[in-house]
Amino acid sequence: MILISPRDRHHHLSYAMYLKAVPLLSLLLRAVKAADNGLALTPQMGWNTWNHFGCSINEALILGAANALIQNNLTSLGYQYVLMDDCWQAPARDPSTNAPVADPSKFPNGVKDLSDKIHAMGLKFGIYSSAGRFTCGGRFGSLDFEEIDAKTYASWGVDYLKYDNCFNEGRSGTPHISFERFNNMSQALNATGRPILYSMCNWGEDGPWNFASTIANSWRISGDIVDQFDRFDDRCPCTSVLDCKLPGFHCAMSRIIDFAAPVGQKAGPGRWNDLDMLEVGNGGMNFDEYVTHFSMWALLKSPLILGNDITSMSNETLEIITNDAIIAVNQDSGGSPANRIWKRAVSGGDLSLYQGSLVNSVFVIALLNTSPNPQTVDILMSDAFMDQGSVAAGQPWNLFDLWQKDSTGKWGKPLGTVQGKIAGVQIGPHQTKVWRAEIPTTGRKRGEL
Repeated sequence: MILISPRDRHHHLSYAMYLKAVPLLSLLLRAVKAADNGLALTPQMGWNTWNHFGCSINEALILGAANALIQNNLTSLGYQYVLMDDCWQAPARDPSTNAPVADPSKFPNGVKDLSDKIHAMGLKFGIYSSAGRFTCGGRFGSLDFEEIDAKTYASWGVDYLKYDNCFNEGRSGTPHISFERFNNMSQALNATGRPILYSMCNWGEDGPWNFASTIANSWRISGDIVDQFDRFDDRCPCTSVLDCKLPGFHCAMSRIIDFAAPVGQKAGPGRWNDLDMLEVGNGGMNFDEYVTHFSMWALLKSPLILGNDITSMSNETLEIITNDAIIAVNQDSGGSPANRIWKRAVSGGDLSLYQGSLVNSVFVIALLNTSPNPQTVDILMSDAFMDQGSVAAGQPWNLFDLWQKDSTGKWGKPLGTVQGKIAGVQIGPHQTKVWRAEIPTTGRKRGEL
């Protein structure tokens, strides 16, 4: 079966034909369900322990975070997974069954009890392991223990598995070798009969976007993020994730955005490129940089997994992670990541233009400035709608600024109608501007998102 991509400029569809094709394309994409589990039809949302707390976790901390999701009304926006990352394990497996065992000092009531309490809150519970002999934190891994681990996770009521890549004993180096190793866990999870979202974390090694879509719901594309905007670090040495031989870690946020640009074409409902957990609120970047972080993760259809201390957040952090207009772009049922239209060098960085299609003939346009200097630019609609053709580029569009609020206090301030270009856009250092573009109609209430 051949899927025709609306972004493929080599298919010279008229704009009207394109609009008719979008619903069919969405249905076709939905038919390809990663891991055959029907999960993550939109990118998963939730919170994870690792970025802020590392190995310093316990039952009380995780339950406190679960309660904070509810108290901060984050659940109403789609944040539903509470994810317990590395270092939950006891020093060794059960000596008689080889089943995984939790650290009794951190989880005196066991993982099943923790899972039950989180489910009682109306949330979902996730766990961590590694497709290696050990986890990245040095605890026992799941390599060659996939069946017993998957069965145990299912018996504990686990809804999500983040599956890392440390200590893989050389079982990597080609897409097929990595596929087999990660597929072992995929098969084991499916065999339990419990729907468990499978989040591969192999750092982009061996190009998971080419092999993981039938076995996992998401896959990491790069080395681990660091809470910095653009700092280069030799521990994240690759300039591209394509054929990267050492994904590393300490990858600055804007570098991961750059890494993600060419692989968006591989993502869709049930199968997502994972740009890593969010750093919003952890203190390494300023407000505008965190807005860029959240915006681009949303537009590129990465999972939105909070990585801060959600029990103690500033108003600015809460404002960013609760922008429902940006979240709506991420959770759009069409499942089409935004495409980078162009990237242009400016003093100290670059400007990039992105555009993505949403359902109901709506589009999202974004301008990203990685330079430390403010910029002024005209955005030509012939650029923004280059994939949709001259009819779309030439018609009028109603624009809504998704980082400004309207008169009622809702995100998505109406900016009026533009045609031909968005003129004189002023963008500050490290900022991202995001607009929603709608075809003017008499039937739609003005300002409606």
